[in-house]
Amino acid sequence: MTHEWQRISSRLTDVGGIPVARAIPVKERRTIGPWCFLDHIGPTRFAPGTPGLDVGPHPHIALQTFTWMLEGEILHRDSLGSEQVIRPGQVNLMTAGRGIAHTEESLPNQPDLHAAQLWIALPEEDQHTSPRFDHYPRLPRWQEGEITLTLLIGEHGGYSAPTLHFSPILGLDLHAPAGGRLTLTLNPAFEHGLFPLQGQASIAGDALEPEQLLYLPPGNREVAVELSPGARLLLIGGEPLTQPLQIWWNFVSFDREAIRTAAADWERGDPRFGEVQGYAGPRLQAPPLAGI
Repeated sequence: MTHEWQRISSRLTDVGGIPVARAIPVKERRTIGPWCFLDHIGPTRFAPGTPGLDVGPHPHIALQTFTWMLEGEILHRDSLGSEQVIRPGQVNLMTAGRGIAHTEESLPNQPDLHAAQLWIALPEEDQHTSPRFDHYPRLPRWQEGEITLTLLIGEHGGYSAPTLHFSPILGLDLHAPAGGRLTLTLNPAFEHGLFPLQGQASIAGDALEPEQLLYLPPGNREVAVELSPGARLLLIGGEPLTQPLQIWWNFVSFDREAIRTAAADWERGDPRFGEVQGYAGPRLQAPPLAGI
């Protein structure tokens, strides 16, 4: 493993009542291309009679929320009136733009839950775009040797995902039911992150620890990957951001004042975020502004 590559340990946090491993943003690295958030949820099994994932109404601006579902089902509702169950092998993508609110709940008849949830920062010129929601039940999937690749967003290996994006980006899932190895071609203009979602993964002959992100700076043209039987690896990438991104609570922006305004608008119930219909419970309150 080259000295330029960076190993980053996730930190445990709580989302909707369950522990998750957060790989970015952390102090070592806040973004990888436009990707500015990566939570690994599960795999977990809820005991009978116990609540599952339950995230009440909360706002976003200037980003896309991206959910890659592996086990279980999650119900998404938002203030546009969208109501969509996401199932394994599917992607939900919500473009917040100038402002949106949403909820997420695991379904009561689904005791298992395993997913990756990420945010994508919108370019400065698109941060005030109209909010929208998109569901992708079918994505490009192909075999390279013993490894199944699913293209979640962007382009790779001659394939192009239908997933809406606003800047150069890549999201790729690698799954090896019987184990396998391959050499992945990389875009040298991108920085990349590799994160094991399940089982044991080795990169250039070195094993990744559970919940450990490996960061690759721009300039890399390929990387050797080896997966143990049943292992799954997530690859994300994109062109590095050219200016610092501000991240606070559920908001991102290149402008601190935009975050302060969004926080005040949410607290006073400004109609820019709308209302989520059908969710039984209170909306989330923003924490005190700090460092913004």
